[in-house]
Amino acid sequence: MDDDLTFQAADDGLVQEYDELAARSFGHTVGDITHLRGRADVRVALRAGRVVAGGLGLLTNQFFGGAAVPSACLAAGSVAPEERGSRLATSMVRERLRPLRERGAVISTISTVSNGYARHMGWEAPVPVFGWAVSADDLKRSFATGNLDIEHGLTKDALDLRQELARQWNGPVQRPDWWSTWTTAKNALTAYRFSRTGAPAAGWLSFTTKRSDRHGMDLVVHDFWASDPDCAASMLAFLGRHNSRAETVQFRRGALPPYPVLLHHLHRHRVTADAWHPWMLRILDLQGAVRLRGWPADLDLEIPVEIGDERPGSSHRYLLRLCAGSADIVPTRTDGAVAFTRGQFAVWYAGGYRSLTAALMSGVYARCDESLTTLIRAANDREPWLPDHF
Repeated sequence: MDDDLTFQAADDGLVQEYDELAARSFGHTVGDITHLRGRADVRVALRAGRVVAGGLGLLTNQFFGGAAVPSACLAAGSVAPEERGSRLATSMVRERLRPLRERGAVISTISTVSNGYARHMGWEAPVPVFGWAVSADDLKRSFATGNLDIEHGLTKDALDLRQELARQWNGPVQRPDWWSTWTTAKNALTAYRFSRTGAPAAGWLSFTTKRSDRHGMDLVVHDFWASDPDCAASMLAFLGRHNSRAETVQFRRGALPPYPVLLHHLHRHRVTADAWHPWMLRILDLQGAVRLRGWPADLDLEIPVEIGDERPGSSHRYLLRLCAGSADIVPTRTDGAVAFTRGQFAVWYAGGYRSLTAALMSGVYARCDESLTTLIRAANDREPWLPDHF
């Protein structure tokens, strides 16, 4: 029975119980529960005074269309194994989102292996996510170092560069000041910045090491931020210069921006991909998400759309209006020229549909191809990429 189930913000004692529960649920310690205690909203479910579920929520901004959109990023959700199957996770997610929505979140992002369960609650994956691995020898042979200065450590101009470059994609977190310190300590990262003499940073990367399966070590890259092709090539050449000790350079899932720099430059195409569970996006506040997102300044359009759940009869009609880089979406009585499920709308919002064919094959309905093509063009001037993990 759920009449003895309550939800609340966790104090220090309940955080400790939640930490122990998460370790039992995941099968390993979840370090972020301790590391993010002072930064995250921590919620737990209690049954008869005992913690039976919990999770973290970060209120931060994510870039979409070049604008910072308030987002509820959920992490470390766990349910006691003996409670699974009772739909407690659904109630726990609702209670975790509620305080973040009250503080302004209009979208939400998660990364979960339970993709089907997340889809049922309205999240959808805009793009597949891969980790990439390449021989350090191949990098050394394929990329020239160039004339950039290389210095150890991060500086304010390097962090500012990262925020500037992040705006060029849909999805990256507008990292708070504490973010780099947290991830550096958590993952034992070493950072290097690249610049032309006397100029601010043109790029930077961070990586850690892990023991190779056979001998030596591998590099694992967590950040890769380059402002131009020459800088990107110099950064890859720098990683290749570790070939005397590292057999392989691995780009952690989502760490390498989705441009084909490796494919176009490697002398031997031996880069390998490792598919990972994708990040998933959900629209919490339809009007707020559309209003706060960035939009192309040269578009002026009005299109009626329908958005609803998978079940029949659940759609609601809206008029989507874009003008001079701003947008709004309001209820209307007009039949939709395009019909989305909640998840499909999230994919469109993230720029995940790169063509008319991609949207149609995903199941998006359109009365005419022209309306859907226009909508796709409105949202895909930037590609989806989420290099951050939480």
